[in-house]
Amino acid sequence: MAAPRRRARELALQALYEMEIGGHEPRPALERMIDEYRLSAPVADFARTLLHGVLDHSREIDAVIERTAPAWPSDRLAAVDRNILRIAIREFMLDNLTPVSVAINEAVDLAKKYGSESSGKFVNGVLGSVSKGDQAAVRGG
Repeated sequence: MAAPRRRARELALQALYEMEIGGHEPRPALERMIDEYRLSAPVADFARTLLHGVLDHSREIDAVIERTAPAWPSDRLAAVDRNILRIAIREFMLDNLTPVSVAINEAVDLAKKYGSESSGKFVNGVLGSVSKGDQAAVRGG
């Protein structure tokens, strides 16, 4: 089920990108894409879980990114990189939806596909540091 989950990640990323770049509401954007691509219920639910988790916990997630990559405040990151990091951190830190190594690998693949030439290495480095750091901050501990 790796490919369907990857599709869910891509759609969550696209909805977040539409929010930041186009000013669109991300939840309706995601629902439009779910209908357009005729996603199965489990894949659509996973995409919603990712998107809603990022939106509901964006401050905590962004704080983790800023602590881990202080030279790159989240508002200065490329929108694609920032949202890939947000999705991966949501996946492995909030509810342990995905094993850490899988979430990092998926994020790196997304970064290579949608980001700049250096996005994959950047995302891998930040998420590797996050995975080794204090995860209690996002969980509220």
